[in-house]
Parts: sequence; C-alpha cells; structure tokens
Amino acid sequence: MNGVWLIRGRDGRLSVYWHTQEAVLCRAERIPGGSWDAPRRVGGDQKVQPGFALGQGPDRYGHLIAWRPTRSGESGLVHSTHFRPLLAALDWQPIGHPNKTGERTGTPAVAVDAEGRAYLFVRNRGKGVHTINQKERGGWNTWHDLKGSKVGEELVAVTAESGLVEVYATSPTGVLRWLQEEPGARPLAADPLDVRIEPGTLNALPTSKEHTTLFFSDPEGMLHAWRPDGDPVPLIAAAGPGPVSTVRCDLNGHDCTLLAQRSSSGRVAFAAYPTEQESAGLWWTESGPALPAGTRVAVVEDAEGRVAAASLTPDGVLRVARQKDEPGLALAAWREV
Repeated sequence: MNGVWLIRGRDGRLSVYWHTQEAVLCRAERIPGGSWDAPRRVGGDQKVQPGFALGQGPDRYGHLIAWRPTRSGESGLVHSTHFRPLLAALDWQPIGHPNKTGERTGTPAVAVDAEGRAYLFVRNRGKGVHTINQKERGGWNTWHDLKGSKVGEELVAVTAESGLVEVYATSPTGVLRWLQEEPGARPLAADPLDVRIEPGTLNALPTSKEHTTLFFSDPEGMLHAWRPDGDPVPLIAAAGPGPVSTVRCDLNGHDCTLLAQRSSSGRVAFAAYPTEQESAGLWWTESGPALPAGTRVAVVEDAEGRVAAASLTPDGVLRVARQKDEPGLALAAWREV
C-alpha cells in the first residue's frame, strides 16, 4: 500500500485497507469508537495487483488506485471511490496506463484536491512521473508527463492546507517535487532537494497554511524534517525501517506533530513535538506488543479528536489503541479487533 491506509470517514467511523489474495480488503467500525465489522472486498470481483494507493479529500471520501492485469504481460490502473465506510465501495473503473500499454511501472500515489478531484501519480516506463486527474463533472483528463529521471518505485502525494496537490519522489540525487499553483492545474516541477535519502522513507504532512513538511531518513537512519524555506533538520534516529506515520493533533492545548513507527524491537514507537518547532526536540516512547516484520503502523484523529493508532500485520491482524482522556499522550491498552 502507498500513502494512508487508516482513515476517518465522513460519518466518523475509522476504516483500514490492505491487499491480500489479489484484492483490496476493508474493515470499518460499526459505530465511531465501537466494534469493527468483518473484512470486505473493495471494488467488486476484479483481481488487483499488490501496491495500491489510498487518498482522502475534504469530503472524507476514500479514493483507491490499483493495478489490475489486463492481458498476458500487461496491466492497467483502476480507480474506486468509497463514500462511507459501511457502504460498499464502487466497482473498479479503468484509467489506463501511463505508457498506453505495458506492464506495471510503479506503485501509484493519489491525492484529492479541495474540489474532491483525485490526482493520480505513477512512475512511467522511463522512470519519470506521469499524472492524470479527474474532471470536475466525472471522467478523467488525459495523461501528462511530468518528466523526472531515475525516479524510485514509490511516490508521495499530499493535499496542502490550501487545497492544492503536491507530489514527491526520490532519485539518486535526492527528492524531486511537483506543486500545483492553482486549483485544477497540472503540478509543475519545483526546485529539487539535493540530499542523501534512504528510498522508501518519504512522508509528507501539511503543517500550516503555508507549508507541507517532508519527513525522510538518510542512509545512516537519521530521521529528518524539511520545508522549502530552510534546510533539512535532523530530528531523531528513526525507530525502525520505512516511513513514519504522521498526524497533527492537540496535546495539552498545543498543536503538535505526532510520529509513529514500528521500532527495531517490533513495538510501536511514538514521538511528538510542537508543530514546525523541530528545535524543541523529541524522543521515542514504545507501546504495545512486539509485532512481526512488515507490520504497518498508522495514526489518525478519531471523531472525538483523540489520537487513534493502528497496527496491521502482514497476515491481516489489526490492533487499535486510543488516547486516554487525560493529559499528554497516554494510550489505552492495544486491543486486537
């Protein structure tokens, strides 16, 4: 999966998504904060390949993008919209291929703008980036080549607080990025960030009306935060491999950025600091049981404004912990659901 996989729906229910046995599955709370339903298949009976993307707009509808096999040796991208967690998602609808035909070229990324239009980004056959976006009244526009060179497998797409879409990619020289300048426009290339980066560690979080903060680890395992008006700031040694999950939340009346990651011990590690004030410092605190390699971790605010954390093991075991009603970031016990 790419991007978020734990979201809060329009009705306040949390839902999670993951890929297994040629399908994307979804589980959702029956009521906000309550028990969870059984896994359900997303998008109908079509088979889809591993490596889907999930994005969410201000309307809190979920947009899913995946590759599906079309014929021998070829694949195409498909899209589904999930309006409410307990309703069935729409059937997968074809979008096409960045190079018209061919095999899967990279893990897609998706962001949804302020008008609810999904923007899909994917690496193409030449290891540049292609994009396509929904029209305002249904359907999709044509594919557009954003260029780029030697782009890595995974991209990161995010919608800024302005409602404009941004996309980030790694290359051997650092981070490439493309930004929208006005609603409905194609993202344009912005100045790249020349930095040593460990592939597969990018995460982007809108942290103010002006800025998106980019998080990444360097090859030595140091986690960094970067905004375009400054240099990358070393934060703390990463708790484990892969990207951190991030969310802005209220802690004791302060706007804070919370990081979560599966640590090298296998437990879930949390760290928080005042948003955009990296100089305040932070440290990891571990929580819950040791989890197997490949477990994904995510954090989100629930319908009551509490932090909700989730872990999902490769075989689909879901555990959830919620913030207690007390000062700080004390979590209730993790429970398997």
